[in-house]
Amino acid sequence: MRALYGGGGGAPHFRDVPEPELGSGGAALVRPLAVALCDLDVAYIAGLLPTDEPYAVGHEFTAEVVAVGADVAALRPGDVVAVPFQISCGHCDRCRGGRSLYCRSVPPLSTFGLAPFGGGDWGGAVADLVRVPYADAMCVPVPDGVDPLGVAAVSDNAVDGYRCVAPYARAGDDVLVLGSASVGLYAVAVARALAVNCTYVDDDPERLAAAERLGATVVEATPDGTGFGDFPTVAACVSTPDGLLSALRSTEPGGTCVSAGIHYFPVEPPLYDLYRRGITFVTARANARDDMPAVLRLIAQGRLAVADITARTATFADAPDVLSGALPHKTVLTPR
Repeated sequence: MRALYGGGGGAPHFRDVPEPELGSGGAALVRPLAVALCDLDVAYIAGLLPTDEPYAVGHEFTAEVVAVGADVAALRPGDVVAVPFQISCGHCDRCRGGRSLYCRSVPPLSTFGLAPFGGGDWGGAVADLVRVPYADAMCVPVPDGVDPLGVAAVSDNAVDGYRCVAPYARAGDDVLVLGSASVGLYAVAVARALAVNCTYVDDDPERLAAAERLGATVVEATPDGTGFGDFPTVAACVSTPDGLLSALRSTEPGGTCVSAGIHYFPVEPPLYDLYRRGITFVTARANARDDMPAVLRLIAQGRLAVADITARTATFADAPDVLSGALPHKTVLTPR
């Protein structure tokens, strides 16, 4: 079968790769229906984060179940599911304790379509088939009435936005989101779903327009390390040192600042100031499998407008050309 590869300093391209097999009783084979490009994919493919060699692309996806192993109890061929980007067994103590992103059964950072991140090559979703090794634990049914083409990002970026806002914002709060790609827009959408006021800061006109359509008060600015006011919850969906400092300095005393950014560059947080003001700072990766049901419920209820954040759609066949050009905040690929 063919699978899409990108990064490594070359142009995106398809390669012929072996078709996956079940290989175990607990696995499933799924056929991708929609694949959303993650914010990290955009950076890898554009060379902003260079990779040593091309990698199989695609880790945010919905799919149709094609075949299941003998031990799979919850799925059958024809089911439509969302698949978390992180690999998890569902049985170890960490999975049972709601920390599936740190599953003990697989190497750390094991994910679909993100081999450069360090967890091994589990295959990418821009392909004919994907093997899900722990099918019962990982596959989450797409609710009836929800279009699987619109919710591929629930595998990663949408739940990343969710975890920045939902655990911390309360009715009557004002949430500040500093954005730089799609995660910040998902955070805005979650704030709207929870009926929480939201201010969105960015310097990109298209993302600002998207945030405004989602109901945010928008501020056109590049975070430079200074604050934007006092907010009880701040979502730092940025990866620059100045962006993180702006987020921390915008958090009101006793408030919470959540970072969704990957900070490859050194940052010196003002720890003494944070201590004096009682700021809680949270940094972590998305806990996809554990948060996906809550996100899908909000979507099924018509409260969370995840599909509205998609800026461009294209077919798998057109993907090499599409990925070779400038990419908007969220691109979704479909088989046809």
